[in-house]
Amino acid sequence: MSTQQLIDGAGLVEKGIRYSRQHLHRLILAGKFPKPVKIGDNRNAWIEAEVDAYIAARIAQRDAGKAA
Repeated sequence: MSTQQLIDGAGLVEKGIRYSRQHLHRLILAGKFPKPVKIGDNRNAWIEAEVDAYIAARIAQRDAGKAA
């Protein structure tokens, strides 16, 4: 059984993702950022591996010389 770690908004900030809630919502709706997991009535979290993959993809785009 694999364990999946969840991170909240503060965890996103720790990873360098400092988007406003509105911008994050737009990216999620556009399929450009991982969808959150509902963990409570007013709480969302993200699967850490998916956020790490998003960051890695952004780095790969940069290294390939492509703008997002």
